[in-house]
Amino acid sequence: MFTRNKLVLAAGVLMSSALVLGNLPVMAEIASPAPVSPAAATAPAVTAPVTTSGLPELTTLIKQNGAAVVNISVEGKSSGRGGLPEGLPPELERFFRGMPEMDEPESRSAKATGSGFIISADGYIVTNAHVIENAKSVTVGLSDRRDLPAEIIGVDALSDIALLKVKADNLPVVQMGDSSALEVGQWVVAIGAPFGLDHSATQGIVSALSRSLPDGTYVPFIQTDVAVNPGNSGGPLFDLSGRVIGVNSQIYSRSGGYMGISFAIPVNVAKTVVEQLKNKGKVERGWLGVAIQDMSQDLASSFSLSQPDGALVSSVQPGSPADKAGVQAGDVIVGFGTGKVKSSADLPLLVGNTPIGTQVPLKLLRAGGEKTLDVTIAKLDSGDEEAAPVVAGGDSGMLGLAVSSLSSADLKDRKLSNGLMVEEVLAGSVAEKSGLETGDIIMSVNSQPVTNPSDLKTAVQSAPSGRPIALLIMQGEQTRFIAITKP
Repeated sequence: MFTRNKLVLAAGVLMSSALVLGNLPVMAEIASPAPVSPAAATAPAVTAPVTTSGLPELTTLIKQNGAAVVNISVEGKSSGRGGLPEGLPPELERFFRGMPEMDEPESRSAKATGSGFIISADGYIVTNAHVIENAKSVTVGLSDRRDLPAEIIGVDALSDIALLKVKADNLPVVQMGDSSALEVGQWVVAIGAPFGLDHSATQGIVSALSRSLPDGTYVPFIQTDVAVNPGNSGGPLFDLSGRVIGVNSQIYSRSGGYMGISFAIPVNVAKTVVEQLKNKGKVERGWLGVAIQDMSQDLASSFSLSQPDGALVSSVQPGSPADKAGVQAGDVIVGFGTGKVKSSADLPLLVGNTPIGTQVPLKLLRAGGEKTLDVTIAKLDSGDEEAAPVVAGGDSGMLGLAVSSLSSADLKDRKLSNGLMVEEVLAGSVAEKSGLETGDIIMSVNSQPVTNPSDLKTAVQSAPSGRPIALLIMQGEQTRFIAITKP
């Protein structure tokens, strides 16, 4: 499982007179989805020949594209720890502490570097949003050793894409590709500035597609084994034809450095975002108004489905486009417009790229049957829950839990119409193994609302043994389905 402290944005390299190994938190603290310009298509495509060993020959590709890759230098507020990057391994921290550049006053402005690439001859440059977040100034270093001040045209944090502009003409440009045609196992090449080392090239393959990460709601990431390190963020990922098919963004790491897993934003996402940033300075996204989760085989079985495909709706926001169209919790969305929804990661991008006010057919599965609803997409708002409970007596149930009814005040406070509070979960029980915890709210069993403990008992007893039961629960402020198998 990817945990927050293991997902590292690969941009932040703190720089002084000494080269310092660093990771994202430095950049974060300095801070803390149509075609691009026609000029972007002027670069010639390169088809990498294959060597006698069967490996691709990459020198021509790198020569013809390297000049369009730039170094991004950012000046911002100090992290407050002098020059030491957060997340630096203890052995390295001990090594660097005591160096004059590392122990300078907190008030000193910190500097960080990232990468970017030129998409038009008149100076438009793409990089990551986190590279320039809250920057006081941004400087672009070109391959001809010119350093030019950059204007920030727009930033989109949800896709982690930013658009810069420098005043220059006849600049070398990259050719934008098509990330929808990518396949796992395909060779790819990254060029960037890891640790501030300009125009470093690394190669690898596409490891997986459409990865959904905790901080990548609108991005179906490309996973690769290309070596990407701090400072590579915002740099291009090329296919063997020399076309950009991704923007390097994050790495999976325990140390802050490369560990064999890196992530890139698909170029099709970047192109859509860049056009909006260029034309409007911001990105407008469509909004459906549902909370969704991935389907597991157990959940699919509990909903009488043969395959764990689609996005399972765990809640619907009142007054949202989904609510007005009749979408319900427990529906499984399998299609949006002409697009297929194979997993929960597919839906946000399809919805977000839909023009505001467009009516779209939403295909879903409900109670074992297929249904199509027409939903009108709205605009995503960037700004966008006392009587003592009575514990169920005597029967912790074959699931291994005790529940209590919720009072009308409890229901009103949680904005619920029904539900049961989990008062106890027996150690080693099927309930515990399924992830139920004390304090959770059980809202429905196999899509049937539960209001009192007898509802739960009846629903469980009537369910066939050995088959998963779908429980809709609320944990904290989040609702989701879990599959629990009756013994």
